[in-house]
Amino acid sequence: MKISLLCSDVRHPVNAFLQRWIEANRTRATVELVRSKSELSGGDILFLISCSEIITAEDRAAYLHSLVLHASDLPHGRGWSPHVWRILEGAEEIVLSLIEAEDRVDTGCIWKKIRVPIAKDMLWDEINHQLFVAEIELMDFAVSQWRTVVPARQDECGEVTYYSRRKPEDSKIDPRLSIEEQFNQIRVCDPVRYPAFFELHDCKYKLTLEKIDE
Repeated sequence: MKISLLCSDVRHPVNAFLQRWIEANRTRATVELVRSKSELSGGDILFLISCSEIITAEDRAAYLHSLVLHASDLPHGRGWSPHVWRILEGAEEIVLSLIEAEDRVDTGCIWKKIRVPIAKDMLWDEINHQLFVAEIELMDFAVSQWRTVVPARQDECGEVTYYSRRKPEDSKIDPRLSIEEQFNQIRVCDPVRYPAFFELHDCKYKLTLEKIDE
């Protein structure tokens, strides 16, 4: 069995989980991790994980199955950074969907969904850990069930909604508001890639939030 993992960002925190998954599956599959679709070599399953490129039908034709991991209860929450938007809406649970890749983004048939609890005190890295563990579970499901799975069409699963692409200004904190009022906005910010920040006294400040273990 030959599997490709396409994750565009070498700095993405999911990479550590992907590397461990590759090691755990060496005896049952040949697995490659690539950063660009130009590096894809074809095979049985292509997993698109935090992929920023458009994967065309021609690209997907090199695989029996091309699958996307998307952190929303599709068809609700198509688009970008869905789990971040859901937490900003006050959600305490994220639904992770495993779907088939299609030309229209996030419209493919659903293979499986997992519900992931997100406690109110969790920070960005803890949230990521919960989601990445669930992503690995869905990848394991796909590898074990790819011959027998019966996907469900999204148009049979509810209302279609979309989230917009997050921009740097979405991480801007208002120094006039309380921490409590903005806690969700602060805690979802990756301090390395998308840090929370605020502007005061004609200066821009990076805001880092960490738990203290006492």
